[in-house]
This record gives sequence, structure tokens and C-alpha cells, in this order.
Amino acid sequence: MKTAALFSLIVAVGCGQTVTRAPSDSAAGGEEYAMERLHMVRDQLESPSRGITNGRVLEAMRRVPRHEFVPAELRSRAYEDRPLPIGYSQTISQPYIVAYMTQQLDPAPNDKVLEVGTGSGYQAAVLSELVSEVYSIEIVEPLAQSAASDLSRLGYTNVHVRAGDGYEGWQQHAPFDTVIVTCAPEAVPQPLVDQLSEGGRMIIPVGPTWNQQLILLRKQGGKLEQKAVLPVRFVPMTGKAEGAF
Repeated sequence: MKTAALFSLIVAVGCGQTVTRAPSDSAAGGEEYAMERLHMVRDQLESPSRGITNGRVLEAMRRVPRHEFVPAELRSRAYEDRPLPIGYSQTISQPYIVAYMTQQLDPAPNDKVLEVGTGSGYQAAVLSELVSEVYSIEIVEPLAQSAASDLSRLGYTNVHVRAGDGYEGWQQHAPFDTVIVTCAPEAVPQPLVDQLSEGGRMIIPVGPTWNQQLILLRKQGGKLEQKAVLPVRFVPMTGKAEGAF
């Protein structure tokens, strides 16, 4: 495992404090992107067949500029209903999957969230609109650096990014009210379970590439309740997890 380098975007924001959000579209890419986001939410998320109904999640998806988290040459495709490559064999998730996983977690304003697999930083930005603090870990160091830079540039002041092996979680800031994992191990990592608070929720894709299920877990009485909620295909979890099963 490589030594973790910490890219802290800002000191922690306490519960109840005002959090600085992304800049307006006049500064972040133009009115055309704002319209594309509105269409994305209306056509991809609010569609009855998709079932994204959480008003807070929908509003976050309307606000966060997804085009700022994709390579410049792909910005014209940023609001399409698909994942896009971001380099290093990684992708930014389809907008629907980001909204679906976030809705399944049902994050509260005072929650402290652990994200494993920062990638582009887009999921962390969406979460930052909804919770008190986001702690995000990315094993690919250049992606951790670029995500930290983009999140800082866009004004997401309650996100902390670390380069390291997400299998181990982030014990220093545990326990977490919710945990979201955006890469797929073959089994749920025990360190993430241990760092989940009592009553906390975790959403994680589990299984080999050809047969993954998105699993929703809740810790109750020290035990895990879990159910499969959606068949998915995520990039595999790498690092220590590769030799753990």
C-alpha cells in the first residue's frame, strides 16, 4: 500500500455552519450548461421509470456542474445519460447512478460521509450539497490531486480528499453516518463496516465485473441488514482489496 498523501481542501465545517457551494454558471461554464443540467434532471432522473424523487438530491443534481469534472474534450457530452472516461482506466459515473446511490443513502444535513473512490470528485460534490462533511479516498494519486484541485476551485469547502487505499477507510475521522463506495470489491470490506456508525447506512457495489449488485447496508444493534437494490457494473476496487478475498 502506498503512503497516503492528504490533500485537505479546507478545515472541517461544523454542523449548522454555512457551506460555500459551487459558483454560478456565469463563472463555471455558461447558461447552456445550466440548461443541460435542468434537462438532465427532468429527462433522466425525474422520469417515472427512474424514480428519483428525493427533492434534496434532485436539487443537488441541478446545481453541481458535472461538466467541470470531465476532461475538457468531453464537456459537450457531460450531461449525457452515461459514464465517461476520466483517465487511468476510471470513469465518472452515469448521472442516474450518482443520484440513485445518493437517494438510497438518504443523507441528512448533519451527516459525516465517507466516500471510497473519489474519481473525478463529482459524487463528492453532490454529497457536499447535502451533508456536513465528506471524507473521500482515491487510490490513484493523480486523480486524488485533480479532484481535490477541482473541488477547491469550485468552492466545495466541506470536502476532504486523501490519496490512499480506500479498503482501509479513514479511521481518523470515523465513525461515519453514511459510507458510499464507487468501486467494486468482491466482498464488503470489514474496515468500512467497523467505521460505520450505529444506525448508519452504506451503499456499495459488490462482485466480479460481470455479476455485480449494488448493496444497501444498515448497521443495527452491531449487526448488518443488507439487500441488493440494483444490478450494476463498476470498476473493480484495487489495492489491498485485490488480495483480500
